[in-house]
Amino acid sequence: MFNYYCRLALLSILGAKVHSILTMLTIALGIAACTITLTLVNSMSSNPIAHKSGQLFRVQLDNWDPNQAAISPDLPPEFVTWTDARNVVQARQAKRQSASAITWGMVNPAEQGLTPFLALMRVTSKDFFPMFDVPFLYGAGWDENAEQNNDYVVVLSKETNQRVFHGANSVGQTLTMLGATFTVVGVLNDWHLSPKFYDMSYGAFSDPEEMYLPLELKAVFELPHGGITSCWKAVESERYDAFMHSECTNFQLWVELDNPQQKSQFADYLTQYVQQQKSLGRFPRPLNNRLLNVAQWLEYKQVVKQDVQIMFWLSIMFLLVCLINAASLLSAKLHTKHSEIGLRRALGANFSQIVMQYSLEVVFIGLCGGLIGIILALVGLQGVASLYAGYGRLIELDIPIALSVILLAVMGTIIAGLVPVYTACRPVLATQLKQ
Repeated sequence: MFNYYCRLALLSILGAKVHSILTMLTIALGIAACTITLTLVNSMSSNPIAHKSGQLFRVQLDNWDPNQAAISPDLPPEFVTWTDARNVVQARQAKRQSASAITWGMVNPAEQGLTPFLALMRVTSKDFFPMFDVPFLYGAGWDENAEQNNDYVVVLSKETNQRVFHGANSVGQTLTMLGATFTVVGVLNDWHLSPKFYDMSYGAFSDPEEMYLPLELKAVFELPHGGITSCWKAVESERYDAFMHSECTNFQLWVELDNPQQKSQFADYLTQYVQQQKSLGRFPRPLNNRLLNVAQWLEYKQVVKQDVQIMFWLSIMFLLVCLINAASLLSAKLHTKHSEIGLRRALGANFSQIVMQYSLEVVFIGLCGGLIGIILALVGLQGVASLYAGYGRLIELDIPIALSVILLAVMGTIIAGLVPVYTACRPVLATQLKQ
């Protein structure tokens, strides 16, 4: 019997091709718009390291102008100075601590026969890799000795290793860069935290850097200051070391703390540190240290902008409008079926059998609309990726979201389609047949 109802539903759809296609396209447009925005919002608002979100903390220290807060009304800078970054990292008061900054430099892989290129780099501490669960394809990060001795070591991204060493295990190989010879100690595997919470200087969804160097090499090679640099008073001179020892902020500082007790102890250390620096003439503002975990930091940075949230609600409303229009089209179509329904009732079909037949027709229309909607959503996400390069990592279709939207659309059309069927079954059979 079920196969018979399916055949009747398909014949009914094919018998009114234009009407059925219009209904499918209406449903598809609503599903596509809603799926695109929901996928983007879900990707942008996700916690990329949820299992450690409560253990990783962004450190903020208020070394700013005594007469004006760094961020209104009374928030400290988001970055720290070179002096504070080094002092906190070297104090080793947390389970792990990492200061880092974006920079760049020339790579001259002459021995590989390649053209020199400018590479985006990150200077950082050795704890950066275990702290953020950075996956390695070959080797590992540098050790304590390399960090203390300012060894010329480098960790390559997978893409850079493919470019320079053709994807082979390059650990132990040398690479000419920054006018010196560096030894490769590790190669990252595919790694892209989204949002890139640990450093959103170039956007919350920017690509990772191509190379990673020990933090102290920034001063050794006088590397450029990438990312966001802020100063509340003029630097004493144009010399590189004058900037490095100024009150200009440019470094991200993160610590890993396993439990509330460790957090409390580290907060006490920061208080003591700032008090010590005050005695040296620094930190003229009142004590204003902050430790924000990953979730709090993402909320503070408002990764999901207000316009995206508005788009989200507009897409939900658009889906509802599309469902209402689709329901109207189905209602108009089923309204013409009163005579057919009356004839089937006269031949012995009961209410549940009639509902089964027309519900299957609505389900087929809804599923076809959902399939078309997913295709349109894929095209739309590709369009977003081409318009906004920084969102390239967000274009992957979220299957659970897509299935949920399709289910909502199908359920809505079924409910809407049952209304005219119920109305058609209410009149007295004799009156319905006479009409």
